[in-house]
Amino acid sequence: MFRFLKSIKERDPAARNYLQIILLYPGVKAIFWYRIARAFYKIKLKMIAEIIMYLVRAIHGIEIHPGAKIGKCLFIDHGLGVVIGETAIIGDYCTMYHGSTLGGTGKEHSKRHPTLGNNVMIGAGAKVLGNITIGDNVKIGANAVVTFDVSDNKTVIGQKATVYKKNIDLDYYI
Repeated sequence: MFRFLKSIKERDPAARNYLQIILLYPGVKAIFWYRIARAFYKIKLKMIAEIIMYLVRAIHGIEIHPGAKIGKCLFIDHGLGVVIGETAIIGDYCTMYHGSTLGGTGKEHSKRHPTLGNNVMIGAGAKVLGNITIGDNVKIGANAVVTFDVSDNKTVIGQKATVYKKNIDLDYYI
């Protein structure tokens, strides 16, 4: 536990002391309860695990499926809106900012969510989707949409947008 708190203090310049991190960081609380829920999930008490994580989502706005595999020292900074899907795998010392998602595309049926290496940083609002692999030391910029594998030590930025072929009334969709 101390290594976890120390890693957050080193990565967050706003962290003044360990008590502040324990009491006021919702990502820390979400990871704490995830670890308990994960233990229930592994012994086939999935409903209890899902109820625990449902309560975490309701209280902190951070959704982590208890089936996800999370390495040591994940830091969820300003966690509101973070989503981590059931088959996601997260390496050690990763950082996720608010509104980021490790989600599925709806096309896969078994392994549906991303695999992250170690020391991956996912910026605010970024979406990492599908059964893809993100290498070690990768930085994913804010609001980026990543649907492809990324090798080690890369930085990924930008959104993938689609141009509609038909003219549509945009006011209707906004």
